[in-house]
Amino acid sequence: MASHTLVLTPWMSPHRVVPWETAVCLFYMDKVEVLEEYDEVVRSPSIELRVPAVVRLKRGISNHKKGVKFSRVNVMTRDHFCCQYCGAKKTMKDLNYDHVVPRKLGGRTVWENIVTSCYPCNDRKAGRTPQQAGMKLIKQPVRPKVLPLSAPSIPRGNIPEVWAFYLNAQQMAHG
Repeated sequence: MASHTLVLTPWMSPHRVVPWETAVCLFYMDKVEVLEEYDEVVRSPSIELRVPAVVRLKRGISNHKKGVKFSRVNVMTRDHFCCQYCGAKKTMKDLNYDHVVPRKLGGRTVWENIVTSCYPCNDRKAGRTPQQAGMKLIKQPVRPKVLPLSAPSIPRGNIPEVWAFYLNAQQMAHG
């Protein structure tokens, strides 16, 4: 049985992937409309319905999260997954976060003292301030008021055929 449903924003952009059971709940709460269905049918004593494959939210989603939580992924999102020393854009596994003023020099783990860095730059900086290491920051770290919405993580090998149109339409609009 198909196990996941693609959720689109009201503007038809991919928003997230949810278990099909969640999509059914959203449908019954009148929060989504079903655009595509799988062939599989689920039944209860009183109803029978086809499993939703693609749904669209009826209302917009807020991109203004209240009080952005400090976390590794949020720091990297703020920095657009780019090393703040050399500018290289990398995957999350190829990045870490760096204390601009090292902890051993009194630096704290706060938005204003943490930047995304690649491992070579982090090794080069080696527990020193950027000035001491002869390095420049591309952008000073700040506490974000909001984070940009990011596209959902969709494993490329497991994309149901019925999702392809919606994902390809998004790529063509931005690519």
